[in-house]
Amino acid sequence: MINQPTSSTPIVSALVFLAVAIGISVPASAQQRGTQAREDGEIETVIVTASRRPDSAAALPTAWSTVDQSALQRIAPQHSNQVFNRVAGSWVSRGNGQESLISLRSPVLTGAGSCGAFMTAQDGISLRSPGFCNVNQLFDANLLQAGKVEVLKGPATVVFGSNALHGIINVLTPTVAQTRNQVRIEAGSRDYYRLSASGSFDSIALSAQTARYGGYQDESGYKQQKATLRLDHEWQSWRVAGALEGSNLDQETAGYIRGFESYQDDDAREENPNPEAYRDAWSARGHLNFSRDWRGTGEISLKPYWRSNSMTFLQHYLPWKATETNQHRSIGLQAMINGRSDRLGWRAGMDVDHTEGSLLETQAEFFSPNQPDGVHYDYEVDADSLAAFTHVDWSITERWQFDVGIRIEETRYDYQNRTEDGPACAPSASACRFYRPASQKDSFNDWTGNLALSHHTANRTVFAKAARGFRAPQTTELYRLQSGQTIADIDSETVDSLELGIRGVAGGLTYDVAAYWMAKEDVIFQDRDRYNVSGAETEHRGLELSLGWIINDVWSLKGNGSYARHRYDSDIELLGSRGTIEGNDIDTSPRHFGSIQLRADFASRGQPLSAELEWLWVAKYWLDPNNQHEYAGHELLNLRAAWDLSPSLTLTLVATNLLDEGYAERADFGFGSYRYFVGEPRSAVLGLTLAL
Repeated sequence: MINQPTSSTPIVSALVFLAVAIGISVPASAQQRGTQAREDGEIETVIVTASRRPDSAAALPTAWSTVDQSALQRIAPQHSNQVFNRVAGSWVSRGNGQESLISLRSPVLTGAGSCGAFMTAQDGISLRSPGFCNVNQLFDANLLQAGKVEVLKGPATVVFGSNALHGIINVLTPTVAQTRNQVRIEAGSRDYYRLSASGSFDSIALSAQTARYGGYQDESGYKQQKATLRLDHEWQSWRVAGALEGSNLDQETAGYIRGFESYQDDDAREENPNPEAYRDAWSARGHLNFSRDWRGTGEISLKPYWRSNSMTFLQHYLPWKATETNQHRSIGLQAMINGRSDRLGWRAGMDVDHTEGSLLETQAEFFSPNQPDGVHYDYEVDADSLAAFTHVDWSITERWQFDVGIRIEETRYDYQNRTEDGPACAPSASACRFYRPASQKDSFNDWTGNLALSHHTANRTVFAKAARGFRAPQTTELYRLQSGQTIADIDSETVDSLELGIRGVAGGLTYDVAAYWMAKEDVIFQDRDRYNVSGAETEHRGLELSLGWIINDVWSLKGNGSYARHRYDSDIELLGSRGTIEGNDIDTSPRHFGSIQLRADFASRGQPLSAELEWLWVAKYWLDPNNQHEYAGHELLNLRAAWDLSPSLTLTLVATNLLDEGYAERADFGFGSYRYFVGEPRSAVLGLTLAL
C-alpha cells in the first residue's frame, strides 16, 4: 500500500527522487552495453503521440509504452486485450466477441460515459467524437496491421483535451515504407478463420483483413472486416501523409453466465443465456496531414479529418433488453506550428471538431410499468468543440529540462428531443426508469495543463511531472436520464496528477519505473444495478514497472507489472451498502496484474525458429462499490511460435490458455447475482504467411 501524501509530500518526494536517481552511477562498460541495447532497438524509440511529431521517447518526461509492428505481427491479435496486456498499468477486459472495457491507470470503468476517461485514437485523431464515445470502440482499430501502438499514461500532454483523462491509446497506421508485402492465412479452434493481406506501390499502401469466429458459447461468434489505405507523398514543399480506414462487425453476442464461480463449470462455460443478443457496428475515418518546414528549425502542420460511426445492439446486460442504435458523423481540423531557438522549443495549435449524432433506444416487449415497451429515447445532438494549446520546453543545461503546457477547450451541445418530453412510462408507474429532457443547449469550459522537470544522461532519464486532465460529460450522461433524474446536474470530470519516473539502460537490461498519484472530482459511476451516481471523488495511486533483459543472442525476457489502489473518496451511501463507500476499492480494480514473455530466437544460430512463452496474471478484485462480492483472479499461459519454411513462407502458431483454465475475462455483480463473461478455453491458431 502507498501511503497518502500530505500537501507537501509530493513536492518533497519529487526532489528526493530526483536527487537519489541522479546519483546513480553506471560503469563505463555498462554504458557501452547500454548503447548497444539502444542499437538493438530496446530503448531508442520514437513517439509521435506526445507532441504530434516525432520525439525521442527515452527523453520524454511522461510515462509511455509502445507495441511495435514486429510484436503486433507476432501476437497476431484476435482481440485488443492480447496487445495491451504487455503495457504496464493497462488491462483491457475482454467481453464476448470483440467487446471490451479499458483500464489504464484506473479501474475497469463501466457506464454510458465511462469510455470518456480514455482517448483512443488513430494517428492522433479520436476514433469516435469525444462526446459520443463507446466502451467497445477499440474494435474499430486495425490493430493486426498497425505500424505501432503508442500508450501515454495519465493526463500526459496538452495536444489532447477532453477524454485524455487516464491516458491515451494511439494506433498508428503503417507508413508506405513500413507496409509489408504479404498474404497471411490463419485457421484455428472453434471455426476461427482469418485472411489478411498488405502491399504498397509508389506512395500508396493498402492493408485489409477479414475474419470469422464460431464462438465458444452457444449461438455466438462474429464476422469482421477491416481495411487501411495509406498515402505518403511530397507535393511541392509540403509533405502529405493520409489514411482512410474502415471496419465492419457482425456479432452474435453471448451474455453473462450467472451464479457464483459458474465459469469453473465446463457445461456452464458453453451456455449462452442471451442467444438473441447481437452487435452490428460500422465505422470509417479519414485524414490528410499537410506539413512543411518553417524558418529552418520549425514545422507547420494542418490535418483535416472526418469520421462516421453507426452501431445497433441489444442491451442483453439489462433485464428488460432494450435495443439501441447510435450514430454520429464528424469533420474537424488539427493545426499546429512549432519551432526551436537555442535552448527553447515551443509549439502551439488549435483543434476544431463538429459532430452530428443521434440515439434511438426502443424496447420490443413489455417488462414492467417502470420499463415499458416502445420508445425510451430518441434524440439528436450537434456538438462543437474548440481548443487552443501551447507548450514550451526549456533546456536549462545540457542535462536538465523544464516543460510546461496549457490547453483551453470549450464543448457545446445542441440537443433536440425527437419524442415526448418527460418520463417514458404511464402516469401510474411508481419509478419510471427512463426520462427524456426537453430540448436544450449546454456548454462546458475546461483546461488541462502540465509541468515537468527532467534530468537526462546517455543511458537514463529521470522526471517529475504534475498534470491536470478533464473529460466533458458524454451526451448519453446528459440526455439519457434515469429514474429520479429530470435534469443532468453534472460537470466535467477532472483529475490532478503527480508522477515520478525513471527509465534507462544498464547492460543488457532496460527498465522503466513510474509512480503516480491522481485525485478525481465530479466522477460519474454506476452502482450494482446500473444507476448513475454523480459528483463523486476518487483517488488513484500506483507503481508501474517494465523490464527487458537480453540474456544472450537467443534468449530474452520482457515483463511488466502494476500495483495500484483505486478507491472511492466520497461519503456516499448506496442501496444495499453497510454504510458509506468512502475508502472502498472501486469495483473491477485488481491491485496488481501484469505479464512476462520469455522469448527464444534461434536465427543467430542458423535455425529458422522462434518462440515465446507468455505468463499473465490478474489479481482478485471486488465486483461492487460496496466491496461485498469478489472475483478470485486468474493466471494464464500462452505460447507463440514461428518457423521459416523458406525465405518467403512462415508457419506460425498461437496457442492461448495452455492449461485450459476456467476463468472470467470480466466479472461483476448486478441485479442480485454474480455475472461472468467467461474466458475462452484452450485454443490454437495456425497461420501461413507468404512474403511477396
